[in-house]
Amino acid sequence: MAGAVKYGSVVIDPPLVLAPMAGVTDRQFRLVLRRLDGVGLVTMEFISSEALTRGNARTRRLMQYSEEERPISIQIYGSSPERMAEAARIVEEVGADVCDINMGCPANKILRGCAGCALMDDLELAGRIIASVRAALTIPLTVKFRAGIREDRLNYLELGRICQDRGVDAVALHPRTAKQMFTGRADWSRIASLKETLSIPVVGNGDVTTAEDAVRMMRSTGADGVMIGRASMKNPWIYSQAAALLDGRPRVEPTLEERRELILHHFRLVTAQEEPEFALHKLRTFTGWYTHGLPDGRDLRAQINSLTTAEEFLVAVESFFDVCLDAAAA
Repeated sequence: MAGAVKYGSVVIDPPLVLAPMAGVTDRQFRLVLRRLDGVGLVTMEFISSEALTRGNARTRRLMQYSEEERPISIQIYGSSPERMAEAARIVEEVGADVCDINMGCPANKILRGCAGCALMDDLELAGRIIASVRAALTIPLTVKFRAGIREDRLNYLELGRICQDRGVDAVALHPRTAKQMFTGRADWSRIASLKETLSIPVVGNGDVTTAEDAVRMMRSTGADGVMIGRASMKNPWIYSQAAALLDGRPRVEPTLEERRELILHHFRLVTAQEEPEFALHKLRTFTGWYTHGLPDGRDLRAQINSLTTAEEFLVAVESFFDVCLDAAAA
């Protein structure tokens, strides 16, 4: 097999993790990935500890999941040790397998709240949050962070040691700085350095765009696992492909028919579970990603801008693939 990594008592097999992405890693997308196989752990889009502990109804809805998604991790963010501990208790109460702390988000609105990657600028507070959350939980705890705020303030090794000393079960590193956002290159040598420094599992993240990248990251850094984010939106099969390569088997490209069925399956889940206006937003977002690289995909992306109902979306997608399949068969 491709091997496994353990977060405390939770086994992640294969050692491939869906990265939390706001507006993307919702219950429909997580379920689609689970049904394709290959992903060892799925993670929800990150949850505000302030909103969660103040009873925000929309935040609680974001935490809905099905048993089929297990093992599942819920990521929380915030700047108050007390609020984060309370949020962590709620995460455990709803039955999550893993609780994750976000110390890596570089978005300005998160940084302004002294949460996410901003905590790397205050390691004393970061340590108090980790200790507070750890004390509130019996399930495994993980922390995701970046290399630092800026190149001249790299402190990921120090934060990694703080995590380990305070009982964190595993960490994930995106080796860019907050200032970089998603520009430039992710320096994988930092993942290797963190792995050499810690005895707890280290998961690498950043610039994994293909299944081959995932294998290369693990082999070149010694990482215990790989976390994949944006690439899974263009290619949801990336986990099963990477698992195959890790297992010594050839990767398999999805057929046009398989792409068609996956998109329609995902879209039917969205239209059945979301309010019409929100469903339309999600369908537009995912159509743009799913048709990336497909013949005449640009035509479909242009067409959907004028569509006003989910039903029209489904008809347009089915018609698009009918034309593609006829052309491929000719």
